[in-house]
Amino acid sequence: MRVLAILFCLLAATSALARGEKSGDFDYYVLALSWSPTWCALEGDARDAEQCETDLGWSLHGLWPQYDRGWPSYCPSVERNPSRAMTAEMTDIMGSSGLAWHQWNKHGTCTGDSAATYYENSRWAYDQINRPQVFRQLDRSVKIPASLVEEAFLKENPDLKPDMLTVTCKDGRIQEVRICLSKGFVPTFCTGSVARDCGLEDALFDPVR
Repeated sequence: MRVLAILFCLLAATSALARGEKSGDFDYYVLALSWSPTWCALEGDARDAEQCETDLGWSLHGLWPQYDRGWPSYCPSVERNPSRAMTAEMTDIMGSSGLAWHQWNKHGTCTGDSAATYYENSRWAYDQINRPQVFRQLDRSVKIPASLVEEAFLKENPDLKPDMLTVTCKDGRIQEVRICLSKGFVPTFCTGSVARDCGLEDALFDPVR
Protein backbone atom coordinates (compact mmCIF):
# COMPACT_ATOMS: atom_id res chain seq x y z
CA MET A 1 0.00 0.00 0.00
CA ARG A 2 2.85 2.38 0.84
CA VAL A 3 4.44 1.76 -2.58
CA LEU A 4 1.12 2.49 -4.31
CA ALA A 5 0.73 5.70 -2.33
CA ILE A 6 4.21 6.89 -3.33
CA LEU A 7 3.53 5.99 -6.97
CA PHE A 8 0.25 7.93 -6.89
CA CYS A 9 2.02 11.00 -5.52
CA LEU A 10 4.68 10.81 -8.25
CA LEU A 11 2.05 10.51 -10.95
CA ALA A 12 0.12 13.43 -9.50
CA ALA A 13 3.25 15.58 -9.42
CA THR A 14 4.05 14.72 -13.04
CA SER A 15 0.52 15.60 -14.10
CA ALA A 16 0.76 18.96 -12.34
CA LEU A 17 3.77 19.86 -14.46
CA ALA A 18 1.86 19.20 -17.64
CA ARG A 19 -1.37 21.13 -17.20
CA GLY A 20 -3.03 23.90 -15.24
CA GLU A 21 -0.09 25.44 -13.37
CA LYS A 22 -0.14 28.99 -12.02
CA SER A 23 0.12 31.60 -14.78
CA GLY A 24 3.41 33.52 -14.72
CA ASP A 25 5.22 30.90 -12.62
CA PHE A 26 8.11 29.53 -14.71
CA ASP A 27 11.90 29.69 -14.92
CA TYR A 28 12.75 30.59 -18.53
CA TYR A 29 11.48 30.49 -22.11
CA VAL A 30 12.11 28.10 -24.96
CA LEU A 31 11.90 29.67 -28.42
CA ALA A 32 11.05 26.84 -30.81
CA LEU A 33 11.91 27.32 -34.49
CA SER A 34 10.50 24.67 -36.80
CA TRP A 35 11.93 23.82 -40.22
CA SER A 36 8.76 24.24 -42.27
CA PRO A 37 9.63 21.72 -45.03
CA THR A 38 9.94 18.99 -42.39
CA TRP A 39 6.54 19.79 -40.90
CA CYS A 40 5.02 19.84 -44.37
CA ALA A 41 6.56 16.47 -45.29
CA LEU A 42 5.38 14.81 -42.07
CA GLU A 43 2.03 16.53 -41.52
CA GLY A 44 1.25 19.63 -43.52
CA ASP A 45 1.07 18.15 -47.03
CA ALA A 46 -1.51 15.60 -45.90
CA ARG A 47 -3.63 18.47 -44.59
CA ASP A 48 -3.18 20.59 -47.73
CA ALA A 49 -1.87 23.29 -45.39
CA GLU A 50 -1.44 26.71 -46.98
CA GLN A 51 1.88 27.04 -45.14
CA CYS A 52 3.30 24.35 -47.41
CA GLU A 53 2.68 26.51 -50.48
CA THR A 54 4.97 29.23 -49.12
CA ASP A 55 8.74 29.60 -48.86
CA LEU A 56 8.68 29.73 -45.08
CA GLY A 57 11.90 28.25 -43.72
CA TRP A 58 12.55 28.48 -39.97
CA SER A 59 9.04 29.28 -38.76
CA LEU A 60 8.04 30.15 -35.22
CA HIS A 61 6.55 27.08 -33.58
CA GLY A 62 6.12 28.86 -30.26
CA LEU A 63 7.48 30.67 -27.24
CA TRP A 64 7.17 28.27 -24.31
CA PRO A 65 7.43 28.95 -20.58
CA GLN A 66 9.69 26.30 -19.08
CA TYR A 67 10.61 24.99 -15.64
CA ASP A 68 14.11 23.73 -14.92
CA ARG A 69 12.40 20.36 -15.16
CA GLY A 70 9.13 20.13 -17.03
CA TRP A 71 6.84 22.89 -18.21
CA PRO A 72 3.45 24.42 -17.48
CA SER A 73 0.61 24.32 -19.99
CA TYR A 74 -3.05 25.34 -20.35
CA CYS A 75 -2.80 27.64 -17.32
CA PRO A 76 -5.87 29.38 -15.88
CA SER A 77 -5.67 33.00 -17.04
CA VAL A 78 -7.73 36.12 -16.49
CA GLU A 79 -6.56 37.50 -19.84
CA ARG A 80 -8.85 37.61 -22.86
CA ASN A 81 -8.27 35.18 -25.68
CA PRO A 82 -6.80 36.68 -28.85
CA SER A 83 -9.05 37.94 -31.62
CA ARG A 84 -9.01 36.42 -35.10
CA ALA A 85 -7.18 39.51 -36.32
CA MET A 86 -4.43 39.00 -33.74
CA THR A 87 -3.84 35.37 -34.68
CA ALA A 88 -3.99 36.19 -38.40
CA GLU A 89 -1.22 38.75 -37.93
CA MET A 90 1.12 35.95 -36.81
CA THR A 91 0.75 33.81 -39.94
CA ASP A 92 3.76 35.38 -41.67
CA ILE A 93 6.12 33.75 -39.16
CA MET A 94 3.95 30.93 -37.75
CA GLY A 95 2.34 29.63 -40.90
CA SER A 96 -1.27 29.64 -39.72
CA SER A 97 -3.61 31.47 -37.40
CA GLY A 98 -4.62 28.09 -35.98
CA LEU A 99 -1.11 27.50 -34.68
CA ALA A 100 -1.01 31.02 -33.25
CA TRP A 101 -4.23 30.32 -31.35
CA HIS A 102 -3.00 26.94 -30.11
CA GLN A 103 0.27 28.42 -28.86
CA TRP A 104 -1.58 31.06 -26.86
CA ASN A 105 -4.01 28.51 -25.44
CA LYS A 106 -1.34 26.00 -24.41
CA HIS A 107 1.67 28.19 -23.63
CA GLY A 108 0.77 31.87 -23.74
CA THR A 109 -1.74 31.50 -20.92
CA CYS A 110 1.13 30.41 -18.70
CA THR A 111 3.23 33.56 -19.22
CA GLY A 112 1.04 35.90 -17.15
CA ASP A 113 0.87 38.29 -20.13
CA SER A 114 -2.02 39.37 -22.31
CA ALA A 115 -2.40 37.69 -25.69
CA ALA A 116 -1.20 40.85 -27.43
CA THR A 117 1.94 40.98 -25.29
CA TYR A 118 2.57 37.27 -25.77
CA TYR A 119 2.49 37.65 -29.54
CA GLU A 120 4.62 40.80 -29.40
CA ASN A 121 7.22 39.01 -27.27
CA SER A 122 7.11 35.97 -29.53
CA ARG A 123 7.75 38.04 -32.63
CA TRP A 124 10.46 40.08 -30.93
CA ALA A 125 12.28 36.96 -29.73
CA TYR A 126 11.97 35.38 -33.18
CA ASP A 127 13.43 38.49 -34.82
CA GLN A 128 16.42 38.55 -32.46
CA ILE A 129 17.68 35.20 -33.72
CA ASN A 130 19.65 35.20 -36.95
CA ARG A 131 18.41 32.26 -38.97
CA PRO A 132 21.23 30.95 -41.19
CA GLN A 133 20.50 31.74 -44.84
CA VAL A 134 22.65 28.86 -46.04
CA PHE A 135 19.78 26.44 -45.46
CA ARG A 136 17.55 28.42 -47.81
CA GLN A 137 20.08 27.97 -50.61
CA LEU A 138 19.62 24.21 -50.86
CA ASP A 139 18.10 23.03 -54.13
CA ARG A 140 17.65 19.39 -53.13
CA SER A 141 17.20 17.21 -50.09
CA VAL A 142 20.42 16.31 -48.26
CA LYS A 143 21.46 14.21 -45.29
CA ILE A 144 23.53 16.05 -42.71
CA PRO A 145 24.66 15.67 -39.08
CA ALA A 146 22.21 17.39 -36.75
CA SER A 147 25.24 19.04 -35.12
CA LEU A 148 25.83 20.96 -38.36
CA VAL A 149 22.56 22.84 -37.85
CA GLU A 150 23.62 23.80 -34.34
CA GLU A 151 27.00 24.98 -35.60
CA ALA A 152 25.34 27.18 -38.21
CA PHE A 153 23.12 28.87 -35.62
CA LEU A 154 26.07 29.39 -33.28
CA LYS A 155 28.07 31.01 -36.07
CA GLU A 156 25.23 33.42 -36.92
CA ASN A 157 24.43 34.21 -33.26
CA PRO A 158 27.65 34.94 -31.31
CA ASP A 159 25.74 35.43 -28.03
CA LEU A 160 24.59 31.81 -28.11
CA LYS A 161 26.64 29.03 -26.51
CA PRO A 162 26.28 25.31 -27.30
CA ASP A 163 24.32 24.64 -24.10
CA MET A 164 21.83 27.42 -24.90
CA LEU A 165 20.17 25.67 -27.84
CA THR A 166 19.29 22.21 -28.98
CA VAL A 167 18.39 20.58 -32.29
CA THR A 168 15.56 18.05 -32.43
CA CYS A 169 14.77 15.40 -35.03
CA LYS A 170 11.63 13.51 -35.96
CA ASP A 171 11.33 10.43 -38.17
CA GLY A 172 14.94 10.80 -39.25
CA ARG A 173 14.55 14.45 -40.24
CA ILE A 174 15.77 17.76 -38.82
CA GLN A 175 12.73 19.07 -36.99
CA GLU A 176 13.44 22.11 -34.80
CA VAL A 177 15.99 24.38 -33.22
CA ARG A 178 15.05 25.28 -29.64
CA ILE A 179 16.74 28.25 -28.00
CA CYS A 180 16.59 28.93 -24.27
CA LEU A 181 15.95 32.51 -23.15
CA SER A 182 15.68 34.12 -19.74
CA LYS A 183 12.50 35.93 -18.74
CA GLY A 184 14.27 39.04 -19.99
CA PHE A 185 14.83 37.31 -23.36
CA VAL A 186 18.58 36.94 -22.93
CA PRO A 187 20.08 33.59 -24.05
CA THR A 188 20.44 31.24 -21.10
CA PHE A 189 21.41 27.62 -20.51
CA CYS A 190 18.90 24.88 -21.28
CA THR A 191 18.04 22.32 -18.60
CA GLY A 192 16.31 18.99 -18.30
CA SER A 193 14.82 17.42 -21.42
CA VAL A 194 15.30 20.65 -23.39
CA ALA A 195 19.06 20.04 -23.38
CA ARG A 196 18.81 16.72 -25.28
CA ASP A 197 20.26 17.14 -28.75
CA CYS A 198 19.47 14.99 -31.74
CA GLY A 199 22.48 12.76 -32.34
CA LEU A 200 21.77 11.74 -35.93
CA GLU A 201 24.68 11.90 -38.33
CA ASP A 202 22.49 11.55 -41.44
CA ALA A 203 19.32 13.50 -40.71
CA LEU A 204 17.22 14.30 -43.78
CA PHE A 205 16.95 18.02 -44.55
CA ASP A 206 14.54 19.13 -47.27
CA PRO A 207 14.92 22.42 -49.16
CA VAL A 208 12.52 25.35 -48.97
CA ARG A 209 9.90 25.06 -51.67
